[in-house]
Amino acid sequence: MSAELSLSRTAAGALTPSHDPTSPVFEYHRGGKLEVRARTPLTGRAELSLAYTPGVAEVSRAIALDPELADVYTSRANTVAVVTDGTAVLGLGDIGPAAALPVMEGKAVLFKHFAGIDAVPVCLDTTDVDELVDTIARLAPSFGGINLEDISAPRCFEVERRLKERLPIPVFHDDQHGTAVVALAALLNAASVVAKPLEGLRVVVGGAGAAGVAVTKILLRAGVGDVVVCDSRGVIEPSRSDLAAHKRRLAATTNLRGVAGGLADALDGADAYIGVSGGTVPEDALARMAPRAIIFGLANPDPEVHPDVAARYADVVATGRSDYPNQINNVLAFPGIFRGALDARATSVTEGMKLVAAQAIAGLVAEPTPGEVVPCVFDERVVPAVAEAVAAAARREGVARA
Repeated sequence: MSAELSLSRTAAGALTPSHDPTSPVFEYHRGGKLEVRARTPLTGRAELSLAYTPGVAEVSRAIALDPELADVYTSRANTVAVVTDGTAVLGLGDIGPAAALPVMEGKAVLFKHFAGIDAVPVCLDTTDVDELVDTIARLAPSFGGINLEDISAPRCFEVERRLKERLPIPVFHDDQHGTAVVALAALLNAASVVAKPLEGLRVVVGGAGAAGVAVTKILLRAGVGDVVVCDSRGVIEPSRSDLAAHKRRLAATTNLRGVAGGLADALDGADAYIGVSGGTVPEDALARMAPRAIIFGLANPDPEVHPDVAARYADVVATGRSDYPNQINNVLAFPGIFRGALDARATSVTEGMKLVAAQAIAGLVAEPTPGEVVPCVFDERVVPAVAEAVAAAARREGVARA
């Protein structure tokens, strides 16, 4: 296969080769999207002796005596690893580490552009949880934080949990928490638009994978008391015998009204639907929602509910797409979260830090409207606001070292 080969899906869902080297997208990616540049000059012998031997040895000796100095005299404090195994990439699924590399490069470009953070793509040729955790942990001394990306559920939960326990630096699975933070930010403002208190909303989360679990957790933490989660087999509730461990945990903390059945049953009287699973929601199910409803269809590129259809039943509609209003885009969250965590030299990203990130994003929309419940991703206020809130929360919660 050519190095420029891309993958697309047939109508049946199979991956097939497609390649047009003259298209703008391939030209944009030719040669990759990243390069390494020196921050310090190197114009002669004097600077060579500082950059490398013998001068560098003095710095190495100092760090050997006090490892914390690596955050002062190396690039580690402003460098994040963007790590994947290529098993859940965009809507393409398990395409492997090499095919995931363009996406990881893209994520690194976003880190640099929006937050000034240097990010290094790391695509690992293993799907074994033990190997992933051990490999990432062994690479960790070079980085100030770890951004996990496009690792399939339920393995992603275990990988993140074990790395958080093992490493004294922020570990953040963006597919989970970035989505959750921005979804909550949008819901905070959407609730204001429809004049319903957040705590009183009946929310249905469609999907119990990485994003669905994280969205549910942050909604509960934010005070939403009535959350029902559905997977492809219907409402997640304790009587089901087919639940994986992470779904059993969801069943124990959600669906307090004891709803049973399918998605349509869950949507009966619901104030908000947040789709993070793909597929299509039947229109007759949407018709059962409460008046002044909220619909977030976040699957890309095809939302669970097309915006034109959603508008028939909801006052506020959001998608993950850039060609409709209210784009729920993770780039509103992860650059500022990592900027704040790195600035505070945080040892972890706590639930409280995620919550204040959502509140900071929501707060940038002074007067929410049906067409604007989150700021634009290019709003230059976003990263500073999120970073400041996250750093302050890290210090309040005792996980900051600066």
